[in-house]
Amino acid sequence: MIDISESAQTHFRRLIEREGIQGLGVRLSAVHAGTPRADVRLEFAEPADLAGDEWAIDCDGFTLWLEAASVAFLEGASIDYETRATGGQLQIRAPRIKGQAPSESAGLVERVRYVIDNEVNPQLASHRGHVTLESVDAEGVVYLRFGGGCHGCGMADVTLKQGIERTLIEKAPGVTAVRDATDHASGAAPYIPRDSAA
Repeated sequence: MIDISESAQTHFRRLIEREGIQGLGVRLSAVHAGTPRADVRLEFAEPADLAGDEWAIDCDGFTLWLEAASVAFLEGASIDYETRATGGQLQIRAPRIKGQAPSESAGLVERVRYVIDNEVNPQLASHRGHVTLESVDAEGVVYLRFGGGCHGCGMADVTLKQGIERTLIEKAPGVTAVRDATDHASGAAPYIPRDSAA
């Protein structure tokens, strides 16, 4: 499941011994797993800090705990510690942390959600915005709700038709159209106010 090198185990063991806390171990979890912002969080943890559903990996002199919700995203991860003249560097590689594109046999909802999370929302984040999937009907029409800076934005219609709809039709075969399910009048902090977009 997780490959933790001898040098990484030695590094962690030294740090843990220096702390002198009984039962201290290392907890590994995935943050924003399945999205382009995914990252790994590595922290020291005492038994009292654990949720109780972590997976335990016995290492030389300590335990590496994996957060249960992160296990699928950390499958095949590796942890190494490389000693250099200027010090050491810990390297963590988790090839599945950003998720895997759904197969062609996956359902349309799953494929649409993947494109939204990995292509649409990273683009909208530059305007402090995002969209969430409301539904996909039997004809392949996708209904989205805008949030953040896109909620109430005067350019939401352009973004929907020229950006999001084109992307979803191209990247998620089966999508026929995209509709906006947002009440834009209730937007509190639009990126471009609707009255100034004209």
